[in-house]
Amino acid sequence: MDWFESESFWTQFAPIMFDDARWAEAPAVAQYVKDLAHLKDGAKVLDAGCGLGRISVELAALNLDVTGVDIIQSELDAARDSAEAEGVPLTLINHDLRSWHAPDQFDCAVNLYTSFGYCETVDEDLQILHNIADSVKPDGTFIMECTSRETAVMYWTPGEEFERAGYKVVTHFEVTGAWEGLKSQWILYPLTGDTTKPVVDHTFIQRLYPATFLRDKLLEFGFSKAEVYGDYDLSPYNEHARTMIIIGKK
Repeated sequence: MDWFESESFWTQFAPIMFDDARWAEAPAVAQYVKDLAHLKDGAKVLDAGCGLGRISVELAALNLDVTGVDIIQSELDAARDSAEAEGVPLTLINHDLRSWHAPDQFDCAVNLYTSFGYCETVDEDLQILHNIADSVKPDGTFIMECTSRETAVMYWTPGEEFERAGYKVVTHFEVTGAWEGLKSQWILYPLTGDTTKPVVDHTFIQRLYPATFLRDKLLEFGFSKAEVYGDYDLSPYNEHARTMIIIGKK
């Protein structure tokens, strides 16, 4: 089993990875998606790798017909609770994106907040990308955000320490291969009791793709146009880029 298939991992690490700032930005990101894809009320949107529903719920609140797909059931349960609390409808599917697709079903698909590049092989990563692309209708849009090779280079740091969700979090980062991956170690220490003994010590690798590689793959997978930007405001993807955004149009 790959580490990202572990329910216990996400139960412990979701509050660490999705801090208050990430939740606070969700309404704005959802509005960007609706505007960038020119979606009308009722348009069908796929949130591929929806996790806790951070973006799914906000998209549904914008009167969009949202389907979230994720491999972790506990994450989907939390997304369902959030949707019910907000009073918005949300379709949630527990499935592996390596094998799930819904040909020509969605006006827009999104894969956001660096939820790509964790599979064991490049072929598996690209199968996910192909399945998402296949699920977008003709004339539809795909919006992708992830850590690219270029942004990893620009913002690389050896690590940091901070307190969050009741832990002291210590991270260490290192490059694997010729900037082919980013190895991340996350160590959680308790704030009380024996504060020197880690509760969790988890290491994983995210594969790093150049933006042009992912752009060209979208063209290969059926999009007529794919553009790379440095943020949701369509600023240039250059040395000032905050992140990598790819927008594909069928």
